[in-house]
Amino acid sequence: MKRLFFVLLISLFALQVSATGVIVLEGHYQGKNLYVQNPFAGSGVGFCTFEVTINGEVTTDEVNSSAFEIDFANFQLKVGDPVIVKIKHKDDCRPKVLNPEVLKPKSTFEIVTMKISKEGNFDWTTKSETGKLTFIVEQFRWNKWIKVGEVDGNGTTNENSYQFKITPHSGENKFRVKQIDYSGKPRYSQASRYISTVGEISFSPIKAKTEVIFTGETLFEVYDSYGNIVKKGFGEKVDVTNLKKGIYYLNYDNKTDTFVKK
Repeated sequence: MKRLFFVLLISLFALQVSATGVIVLEGHYQGKNLYVQNPFAGSGVGFCTFEVTINGEVTTDEVNSSAFEIDFANFQLKVGDPVIVKIKHKDDCRPKVLNPEVLKPKSTFEIVTMKISKEGNFDWTTKSETGKLTFIVEQFRWNKWIKVGEVDGNGTTNENSYQFKITPHSGENKFRVKQIDYSGKPRYSQASRYISTVGEISFSPIKAKTEVIFTGETLFEVYDSYGNIVKKGFGEKVDVTNLKKGIYYLNYDNKTDTFVKK
């Protein structure tokens, strides 16, 4: 009889241990706490959550209530430090984190310096970054901002220096950087201006059968008469053999022209 009771006790303990769930949130500390809505357990006895850990350490937060706060203050975290939060709960219920976005990186960079060298290096220095986000480098060409590259952000609050090799067009050039965080809203820098020594580029022929040839290397885009982009790239020529006959719009250097595919 004692043996049967012991087996039942072990089985009940194993069932209780296995009947748990874990919510895992990963991100970077942004200086704000998490708030959790904590329902009763499905059995009606006690609350759903029974343990919370931050980077493997059990918190001292009071989880035996219908709502509680996960306080990061006791963990000596700096803004931008990586964090892993685990909320352990009973298997017949599930707590709800009300503001999980506070662990996601937010674009907060401020430009300290920004310049373009004669060698064609675009340099910028930032401060106040609070999360690792990619810097998207944009150039103003053909009356619009276009993406020309990416640079990974360091995500630290101290000063960070970055560099990107640009491909300038003739005349005045404008470059900027932007970041897009979890909100989906871009954050832009101011534009940095640069007068290049690149010579003005032209193309021929106006009526092309096999290719359009530039007088130098350039970025280019080709659009059909409906405004659909059909070719883009960088080089001294564009192969047009597979284009249908008609009028096409050609973006190159810092200009927009038209040519006819014969």
